[in-house]
Amino acid sequence: MNSLALSRVDVLDQPAPSIAGEVARIAREQLAPLAAGIDDGSVYPADVLRKFGEVGAWGSHVPHEGPADLRCAIQAMAAIGEVCGATAFMAWCQNTLVWYAANSTNIKLAKRFGDAFSTGRVLGGTGLSNPMKSFFGIEKLKLKGRKVEGGYVVRGALPWVSNLGPDHYFGTIFEREDTEETVMFLADCADPAITLTPCKPFMAMDGTGTYGVQFRDVFVPDELILADPAGPFVKKIRAGFILLQAGMALGVIKDCIKIMDEVDGPLGHINRYLPQQSVHFGDLAAELEAETMALARDPYNEEETYWRKVIALRLRAGEASVAAAHAAMLHCGARGYLKSHRAQRRLREAYFVAIVTPATKQLRKMLADF
Repeated sequence: MNSLALSRVDVLDQPAPSIAGEVARIAREQLAPLAAGIDDGSVYPADVLRKFGEVGAWGSHVPHEGPADLRCAIQAMAAIGEVCGATAFMAWCQNTLVWYAANSTNIKLAKRFGDAFSTGRVLGGTGLSNPMKSFFGIEKLKLKGRKVEGGYVVRGALPWVSNLGPDHYFGTIFEREDTEETVMFLADCADPAITLTPCKPFMAMDGTGTYGVQFRDVFVPDELILADPAGPFVKKIRAGFILLQAGMALGVIKDCIKIMDEVDGPLGHINRYLPQQSVHFGDLAAELEAETMALARDPYNEEETYWRKVIALRLRAGEASVAAAHAAMLHCGARGYLKSHRAQRRLREAYFVAIVTPATKQLRKMLADF
């Protein structure tokens, strides 16, 4: 039995439609007024993220007696993404944090953090951008650790980790100095040896709690080790890590379709000359969603053909996000070029879907390496 199976709270056993529906309601009522502030960096929506957790958004994919199902988590994330792509990204960060803890065989860690992460009482993210690149020969690991009594001492720096704050946690990986094995662990942002440094302004999504993180000889006790060694663990969680990102893409694409439909009345007479129409993206979104839901039923599938399908789907989802946002801008014309119009925000968010790890170019490399 999975180590978290007995620690799930009742709210996490709600039917999927109930959770996704509640998430959509909260997104419309409480998140929508904050979207512009999250985009420009004046708002980090901690309270709303916790509200999502209260209705089960972060716990539906916790494995129960073996199997795991990501469909509800992706549907809920898509509902968030229809309102705010930045918050959908933070939803992915929280969901991956839950995914790490839920799959760890460290029983002490699971008991300490399982419900806290999955209910949103404790927020956090994922620091696997650099490790995921390193595993595919793109970068070298930026964190190093040495074994000491009761744990490890870790040093180094990660340039970008999101959904963080002074009381948050995130999962990441270091390389052992003695054996070159890798170890995955939870980092506690409240540790005085960890420094969070605000990043330079981004072109979008500045309210995502994104920081550079410096580790200055941080003691990581055994109780915070997710997997040692990390390799087999990463292979187990990698499909879920990537599939969950489909929620961001689906949300952005669906709202871009809405944007195109909204301007059909005043601009349809001229927009009909554009090569891409909302109906085309409606068909594409339905196709991507169906494929996502099929793959999300079986995230522990170890077959290489399954893994290739996951990578190919993620690539298509990122490219479709950019195409849909580009089409929405063209359909809106000058009105979409206004800072007050969400079409230009969607375009900037869509580019993020295409470049967040694993980015379009990494996904293409991964497919080429098969």
